[in-house]
Amino acid sequence: MPEIVELLASSRHRFEGRPADGPAPAPDGELTREIHVRAGLGIVGDRYFNHPAHKDASVTVIARESLPPGAGLTRVRRNILVAGIAVDALVGSVLSLDSGDGPVLLRVRRPANPCAWMDVTIGPGAWRALRGKGGIRCVPLNDGVLRIGPVTASVLPEGSAR
Repeated sequence: MPEIVELLASSRHRFEGRPADGPAPAPDGELTREIHVRAGLGIVGDRYFNHPAHKDASVTVIARESLPPGAGLTRVRRNILVAGIAVDALVGSVLSLDSGDGPVLLRVRRPANPCAWMDVTIGPGAWRALRGKGGIRCVPLNDGVLRIGPVTASVLPEGSAR
């Protein structure tokens, strides 16, 4: 059964400057047991919430199966880590995730391409290894709550959720 493994809502962008300098320290509460999603705005408390440059990419999702053992959201800077969902193939569709409080609909806009930071936070070669499986960038279509644990996931064609 698919599950939500980790959730991240970070108030600060930690990967700034040169990767060789390393990331900034994590703010308290960055990893959380639940997130509140707002339609068209993103995740409440996240650095990209209602950020104009990220309107079409305010929520990011990555599959645990894409990451090496032990790597999680703090290393890849995505918001939602799922297991059992092949998210990288979903560009152009709508991903529905329901962890018990009703479905949260995410329009999948584009891939979340990895960057050189991955070689620093995960290990040498990670940037190359994550090409094509770095996750997805989404815009939320409705308000809702997502929690860690089992999740009902379904994929809808692009035009089915407006």
